Amino acid sequence: MSEMQPKTQDELFALLDSLGIAHKTMRHEPVFTVAESVALRDAIAGGHTKNLFVKDKKDNYFLLTVEENATVDLKTVHTLIGGASKVSFGKPEKLMEYLGVIPGAVTAFGVINDIGQNVKIIIDEELMKDEIVNCHPLSNDATTSIASKDLLRFIEATGHEALVLKVTS
Repeated sequence: MSEMQPKTQDELFALLDSLGIAHKTMRHEPVFTVAESVALRDAIAGGHTKNLFVKDKKDNYFLLTVEENATVDLKTVHTLIGGASKVSFGKPEKLMEYLGVIPGAVTAFGVINDIGQNVKIIIDEELMKDEIVNCHPLSNDATTSIASKDLLRFIEATGHEALVLKVTS
């Protein structure tokens, strides 16, 4: 299998533009955790995301995109998302292979790199209540704001089905 280079931010923005999706990006120091990103809240309005790259025992991969303060029960979430077993975190190598990002930069925008449709993307329905959703644009040194409905359009444009489910408590 040939190694594909992950898409760049410019390629991501070009796709958003081609879809007529308005987006705004703010550059900042790299942030690796939700706690580190809290300082950006005043400067960036909207719902902020936490992303969990998980897999079940049959190597089915899932990306759970939820509101940053939400709690996901990893012992039971498989029953909601169609997992074959309890889930655990996916390895960084698979994260790079499938979504083209490193730990700390996991984002719903990563599906642009999943041309093999290896990852099922789940968006928490609570997050979709926000008009604007903020995601890393394939790296953790910037935050891109787009309308929540446009996030779903973007995901579908990559050939993925965005499943909007209640996966948080």
